[in-house]
Amino acid sequence: MTGWDNIGTPVRENEPLAMHTWFGLGGNAEFYAQPETQEELIELIKCCDEKEIPVRLLGSGANILVRDEGVPGMVVHLGQQAFRAVTVDGTTVTAGGGAPLSRLITTSVYSGLAGLEMLVGIPGTVGGALHGNTGAHGGSIGQWVASVTVLDAHGEIHKRTGDELQFSYRQSSLNDLVILEATFELRKADPKKLGETMQKNWIVRKSLQPLGHQSAERIFKDPRGQSASQLIENVGLGGAKIGGAVVSQQHPGFFIAEPDATSEDVLRLIELVQNQVRDRLEIELELEIEVW
Repeated sequence: MTGWDNIGTPVRENEPLAMHTWFGLGGNAEFYAQPETQEELIELIKCCDEKEIPVRLLGSGANILVRDEGVPGMVVHLGQQAFRAVTVDGTTVTAGGGAPLSRLITTSVYSGLAGLEMLVGIPGTVGGALHGNTGAHGGSIGQWVASVTVLDAHGEIHKRTGDELQFSYRQSSLNDLVILEATFELRKADPKKLGETMQKNWIVRKSLQPLGHQSAERIFKDPRGQSASQLIENVGLGGAKIGGAVVSQQHPGFFIAEPDATSEDVLRLIELVQNQVRDRLEIELELEIEVW
């Protein structure tokens, strides 16, 4: 398909997505673009809307499994600086949807603003964290939201206040195509104490993750009051393997993709684990990752 010449963003065809995701698996995107500015992004989205081309947003590539056959339509990567800024004004922190969650957390902590330090060590972008209401240590990102600016599938900008949004366990009402920017209203605290808390949370987080594996992802949400990792261990599937996909022996909530793994291996292993936990423990494990 042609017709991309009139927009300001270069569009690549058959872009390999494996190198853009943490799992390092999957096929190609039919079309792929990295807009440099918000204006370029809006122009691109409107063009896709006119052509009836489906659009997916790619942030850091965490929590995504791309199928081996690839992805039809347009994949838009919000990795440019225009979507990654984090600024502080008093107790208000504003972050671009493409900003690394880690940057939002450390900027807040070093500015003496408390609330987000419990999220340290969680991968991904601010937009992804808001969409899935990322949480840890009894708190979640949604509880600190003052407003969110979004872009819909027609290229129109809307602003949602915190009162208009709904956040629940690992999900939110933010289903717009793009989260452009979010503001958070935090509370003042001692930066030194916040830094110490952040460091402790980091140590705890890392102790629950496989070490030495770049291609590892947490696969399932924790059911209320239970640990997905413990449930998988309880049915004896720690270390289970299909093809090149392996359930971590030490941390069964994580799957590891060995060099010969395919996305199909991971999907078959997901099905095995879900079936075993359902049949033996009568508990449904929901996916934390998104399958494209």
